[in-house]
Amino acid sequence: MSGFFFSTQLLLYACIQALHNLGAVAIVGGGAAALLLARRSPGTQRTLVWVITLGWINQGVTGALFGITSYVYDGRLPDIHGIALTALFLKMACAVAGILLGMTYLGFESGWSGAVQRRVLGADFGLGVTALTAAAFLRWFS
Repeated sequence: MSGFFFSTQLLLYACIQALHNLGAVAIVGGGAAALLLARRSPGTQRTLVWVITLGWINQGVTGALFGITSYVYDGRLPDIHGIALTALFLKMACAVAGILLGMTYLGFESGWSGAVQRRVLGADFGLGVTALTAAAFLRWFS
């Protein structure tokens, strides 16, 4: 086929990106669902916090895989600076905070009031929206 281009590196990036996107859906979609169900279904809410926390872990792992893939194929990490670098650090901070928040929630939520649970869920959802927004800046300013 004329013009067909195949690259193992690009295939890896695409697969990692697909997994990364699914993690973002778990975080933001799971967060929105957990907030909507916060008063009605504590059991479902707890399951969604697991989904969200695993989504944050996914973001960390797949983010690292982007860098590793670049290093293996190009011999260096991606050359990003300015706004893109700030966005990357913001995404990383959100992932760390999201994992810590999720693990704290799962460990202690049974002793929390419904209002505290909702605030924590709102904070986690806010982290997800922030990370997703930062991803757009990382993509277009790198």
